Amino acid sequence: MTDSVDVPIIAAQPPVYAHPGDAGADLTAAEAVHLEPGERALVATGVRIALPDGFAAFVVPRSGLAAKHGITVVNSPGTVDAGYRGEIKVTLLNTDTAEPYDIAPGDRIAQLIVMPVTRARFIPV
Repeated sequence: MTDSVDVPIIAAQPPVYAHPGDAGADLTAAEAVHLEPGERALVATGVRIALPDGFAAFVVPRSGLAAKHGITVVNSPGTVDAGYRGEIKVTLLNTDTAEPYDIAPGDRIAQLIVMPVTRARFIPV
């Protein structure tokens, strides 16, 4: 059995782990977006979470989107701090130089990894 943490969430479509043992849960688009070659867009997920202190969530690209279509997350990993209560949005970039890419509501666009984090004490030396 693995460790887990309860994360309160507001979402029409909560993130889902595709397979047992997956580190990341799939985030889906809450809106339609058209990405021309080289274009980036901030894509809504409709997901709001309340992480407990001592945890952070990281938004990372889906390897299949990157490999098949050149779609990646610009600020990867995107960090969601424990105190953040707004909607999680994903900045996607179409790195393909020739083909546009369409995102429909419900499409899996990124993964969310929830992890415990240690707060550092920075000691001048």
